[in-house]
Amino acid sequence: MAALAAAPATVAPESTQQAIGYPSLFLLVLIGALVPVVPTGALVSSAAVVAVHRTAPFSMALVFLTASLAAFLGDVALYWLGRRGMRSKNGSRWLEAIRARAPEDRLAQAQDKLADHGVAVLVLSRLMPAGRLPVMLACLLAEWPLRRFVRGNLPACLAWTATYQLIGVLGGSLFAEPWEGVLAAVLLTLLISAAPSAWRRLRPR
Repeated sequence: MAALAAAPATVAPESTQQAIGYPSLFLLVLIGALVPVVPTGALVSSAAVVAVHRTAPFSMALVFLTASLAAFLGDVALYWLGRRGMRSKNGSRWLEAIRARAPEDRLAQAQDKLADHGVAVLVLSRLMPAGRLPVMLACLLAEWPLRRFVRGNLPACLAWTATYQLIGVLGGSLFAEPWEGVLAAVLLTLLISAAPSAWRRLRPR
């Protein structure tokens, strides 16, 4: 009984959780933008679920600002590294990483759409699963200057964060316990991410 009574005292206060949570969210989304193996959409949705259940004001706004800034800085850094790789005689591992995750058919589609619609394609690419890197590589091959990429990438990151945050809000609202909402949001975002790849494999050639 004494242990049960002492248990609530061991839970970190909400202010401490926020002090740890927001920097962690920023770093993970930033790393996920640079090394596209981290499911950053699931991270944003999970953070939104937790924010729904918090009593602190501005939790949702802080999640939005933190994730948007991290995604934006990560994209800009990766594009800058890719431009350096394009100018380098030996390329770079960052440029090779982008090429490895941009299949030829997706790259060709991205180049055609980029030529027709410009910055709008960059905005939409952030919302499409596995669409960001082919369009980024198309921008590199089209020799977009960094300033032009930044102008298109800012609204793209804002729209991306808002979309995955909305998924988290829906998950947090449907379930009483935060962990249930987090689980639902993670499963949904992973399903969304895997759907295009599964469709390409299953559709008749």
